[in-house]
Amino acid sequence: AASASAVFLGLTPIFGKQSILLGFTPLAVVAIRTTIACLLLLVFLAVFKRQYFYIYPLGLTGCLAAGLINGLGSIFYYSALARIDAGIGQLLYSFYPLFMVFWLILDRQSVNRITLLRLLFVLPGTFLLLQTATHSIDLIGAAFMLIAAVLYALHLLVNQRILYDVPSPTVTFYTLASMSVTVIIAFLIFHPTLPGNNVSWTPLILLSLITFISRLTLFLGVKHLGGIQTALLGLGE
Repeated sequence: AASASAVFLGLTPIFGKQSILLGFTPLAVVAIRTTIACLLLLVFLAVFKRQYFYIYPLGLTGCLAAGLINGLGSIFYYSALARIDAGIGQLLYSFYPLFMVFWLILDRQSVNRITLLRLLFVLPGTFLLLQTATHSIDLIGAAFMLIAAVLYALHLLVNQRILYDVPSPTVTFYTLASMSVTVIIAFLIFHPTLPGNNVSWTPLILLSLITFISRLTLFLGVKHLGGIQTALLGLGE
């Protein structure tokens, strides 16, 4: 599940960048794709798995917090994509396992040496790939992407705690619902505009479907492997 999530998440910056180049604002992209993914999951659970709507109050609070964190992270992510190349952006975003380890240490959880060794192998590879850029990187865009990575890692840690005793589809739904509310409010407040009628919505629809599938597989991976192992597999993006 974690590997499948990485495959789908690897498509996210491609369709996200295409949508932005077609004329959608970053806030419109994140609001529409998150809302559609949430509605798809709502319909799926209502038809096939209604029992997954149940969640205890503390678990719901955790999901809402994780959704708020990742919603803000998504805003920074797509704002960064509007300023930098999708490939470079995704490479910067791939630092999130490092931030995951940072959050784990702050949470006083142990991180084994093998995990640290894996991360040490990641750093030089990412550095070398960044050196292949043929032009200077927008520093604001790069900073936005790193902030998105920090928040993504934090939301994984929050959801990891909830997933100890809550099914992954339940966590996925309530986290996505909280994300949707967060990004819709941001869209309505800061930039509530859409492109003209002649603009293709295909990349944005595909992005929404990918978000729906990747979120389900992501939290299934976190439930069985834990946040740090899922994050490491997520580098396959």
